[in-house]
Amino acid sequence: MTISKMSPQRSAWMKVARWSTILLTFLIFPAVLPGSPFSSRANDGKATSPAWSGLLGSMEQMHAAMMSVKPSGDSDLDFVRLMLPHHQAAIDMAKTQLLYGKDPQMRRLAQEIITDQQSEIELMQLWLQQHEPQQPQPGLHTSKEQ
Repeated sequence: MTISKMSPQRSAWMKVARWSTILLTFLIFPAVLPGSPFSSRANDGKATSPAWSGLLGSMEQMHAAMMSVKPSGDSDLDFVRLMLPHHQAAIDMAKTQLLYGKDPQMRRLAQEIITDQQSEIELMQLWLQQHEPQQPQPGLHTSKEQ
């Protein structure tokens, strides 16, 4: 199938797959490792800029959110649940770039990331609504329980 014949939904899922590579990078090289280049004091023990702190804060929130996801046994569901905080972190980091970045090309890229990632978040949230197991409401019994 050529890209021009690809459905918009399939194209969006291909973007998700592409970004999953970045997800793996963040999981393999977490920012919390001592001596990591992502450490908030990686600059010879000196405090870093607000921009760097903002980027790290986004990553730390992402790691915490991703680590709180419990495996469901459904790889599609787990993938989407993990990708949501990953995409939100990309948006947050891009917003930090717009606050502190000066290079016009990087600022355009940051804006594109915000737009693309938000669209993909909406797609994943819609998918979750259609595929996530329904939680029984307290006080209500299904026919199998009675």
